[in-house]
Amino acid sequence: MEPRFRANDREGLTLRLAAVIAGLGYLLSPVSYAEFALFPKLVIPGNIERTVQNITTHGGDFVAIIFCNFVTLLEDVVIAWALYVLLIPVNRALSLLTAWFRIVYAAVALVALTNLVTVYRLLNTPEYLRLFGAAPLRAQVDLLLHSFRYDWAFALIIFAVHLILLGVLIYRSGYIPRVIGVLLVLDGVGWVVQGLQPYLYPNANIGLVFITALGELIFMLWLLIMGWRIKDPRRPIEAA
Repeated sequence: MEPRFRANDREGLTLRLAAVIAGLGYLLSPVSYAEFALFPKLVIPGNIERTVQNITTHGGDFVAIIFCNFVTLLEDVVIAWALYVLLIPVNRALSLLTAWFRIVYAAVALVALTNLVTVYRLLNTPEYLRLFGAAPLRAQVDLLLHSFRYDWAFALIIFAVHLILLGVLIYRSGYIPRVIGVLLVLDGVGWVVQGLQPYLYPNANIGLVFITALGELIFMLWLLIMGWRIKDPRRPIEAA
């Protein structure tokens, strides 16, 4: 006999509370500020001399980039947990797999973030300038900045799988609008395109692909506005 959904399966966390926690996790994520406000101001593509000067002069902003990304990755773990709880009634095994993909993404992205930490250390430790010399030091910084982007892009492919699985679960849920599930699947496909760009088509203009990210924005708004109205379903959990 298939196990039935019980309140204690979620350790006392209701679906509506899980929805609100996930929505707040999305809302409070500071990664957009780091990515669109700080990073372009400091890192100038094709001009490593000016980039090094910017990072050296505005070290606090560079630390803020690292901190914002780090906080976002911690929030990703919380969001993964909350969404797992939210979608347990649909399919426990698939919900767990979906959560693990987001956690693995966060782990890979955290490794990518260490490249920026090393950049900060190189440019704020005078001894490295003496040991490497100005030109080799700039080359090291350039390599690390590109490694950050390449590694992060790889992480985004894993995140895309999470979004596709999340979209499937939401589409099948019955208590979250199906259109959100469809939008998240399209969002996942968009992140695959973004993640593969550095490897397959680095010079392609794929700016319009960012439109697919609206799926996550709509999902966040739904979680915050409508999530508290979710009622705990009392039906069997589907077999894995």
